[in-house]
Amino acid sequence: MPRTKGFLFRALMVGLAMAMVSSCAVRTDQIARDPNTVRMAVNGWVGYEASAAVLSYILREAMGYQVQLIRTDEQPSWQALDQGVLDVIIENWGHEDLMEIYGPEGNGTVVDGGPTGNEGVIGWYVPAYVVEEYPDITDVDGLRKHTDIFRTAETGEEGEFLGGSPGFATQDQGMINAFDLNLQIVFAGSEAAQITEVRRRYPNEEPVLFYFNEPHWLQQELDLVRVDFPDHEPGCADDPNYIPCDYPPYELNKIFRTGFVEEDSTAYQFLANWTWTNEDQNEVAKMIADEGMDPNDAAEVWVRENPDVWREWVPEGAMER
Repeated sequence: MPRTKGFLFRALMVGLAMAMVSSCAVRTDQIARDPNTVRMAVNGWVGYEASAAVLSYILREAMGYQVQLIRTDEQPSWQALDQGVLDVIIENWGHEDLMEIYGPEGNGTVVDGGPTGNEGVIGWYVPAYVVEEYPDITDVDGLRKHTDIFRTAETGEEGEFLGGSPGFATQDQGMINAFDLNLQIVFAGSEAAQITEVRRRYPNEEPVLFYFNEPHWLQQELDLVRVDFPDHEPGCADDPNYIPCDYPPYELNKIFRTGFVEEDSTAYQFLANWTWTNEDQNEVAKMIADEGMDPNDAAEVWVRENPDVWREWVPEGAMER
């Protein structure tokens, strides 16, 4: 899931801010901060970035807030909420383990902020032209028979499984082990690099098997087919080294810093009200990643064209700030 330009704060800033908070210090969410500033995590894929761009644009331009967009990976985002460095994660993919640590049954420093409206799917994908040549490759048994078509000079006798960023939460190695698949994971380094590699192979109909997700704008451009695995069942992914099931479906949600909720500002109410569709997110994400637009410019286009959608998120009277 890719990264694009245009944001002011990098993951290093989260690390620096967190380093200032020791175990014996007063918690940062108890320290006075500017109530007119919203501090939003930006995780490393373009769908998240599209949501962040639109929400921050409305907070700034329509509601008068300042917004700090802080780029960081998924787990450090939760740690930053716990330490009071951030106010909100706007697209969470599961992470029940982190909710146990930081949520109401743990530290009590974060709360579930409700759904984003996006339905999330993670899985293994191949281009449709691979399925045309190997029709049985869309299930585990067929994939096991044909892993050799994904061999590369780098993987030798094993087929290549193309990952995105090593920082993404995945269960791919556990699935490879459980289903006895002769595959080696090769990380592209980022979602952007992964997309570049898939697009490079696509015109020549070169085989490629890769980790990918929905919602994603690339699904509208390329004809991709998801490989079927046994459905996810509770407990099937408990052993990360042996996972005999597919990824679970995700109802993507927001995670708030508890103190941010308790303040009950119009910014919090706005973010709590916010939901949109996969199609909405894909529209903005495509402008950013495929058309090369600055995220703020892409957000401006979407906001201008969809007032009937976003005005429903803004609390009554909040646009008079």
